Amino acid sequence: MQSETEKTPFGQGDASYRAAGGFEGLVDLVERFYGHMDELPVAARIRAMHPPDLTTSKDKLARFLAGWLGGPRLFDETYGPISIPMFHHHLDVREDGRDAWLACMQAALAETDHDPAFKRYLMSALAIPAERIRIVAER
Repeated sequence: MQSETEKTPFGQGDASYRAAGGFEGLVDLVERFYGHMDELPVAARIRAMHPPDLTTSKDKLARFLAGWLGGPRLFDETYGPISIPMFHHHLDVREDGRDAWLACMQAALAETDHDPAFKRYLMSALAIPAERIRIVAER
């Protein structure tokens, strides 16, 4: 019998991008994510690191996630190449910031009808760059 991980091809090709609902699904997820960043008290410090108008931040995150999840490299096409840790190195992202960011994403995912296995995969995968941003910010 195959395990759940063996049955789900997340992380291979564009399987994760498709599981997220393509670009439209990512735009929806990002809208929900930033909505939680605006609303959750635990996220106040990381929200303050963003501009008041989140239009560009939302576009950048949705485009980044598209390529990161195996879809088209929309961030690169629009904004150029990116190194996530170095892109955030000027910000004071500590453990609480990392955890708040992940909490906002968890809350956003909870509102979607994505496959539960994909939600777990995505949170696990996002924890890696979130931790790398925290480490770079501490230097």
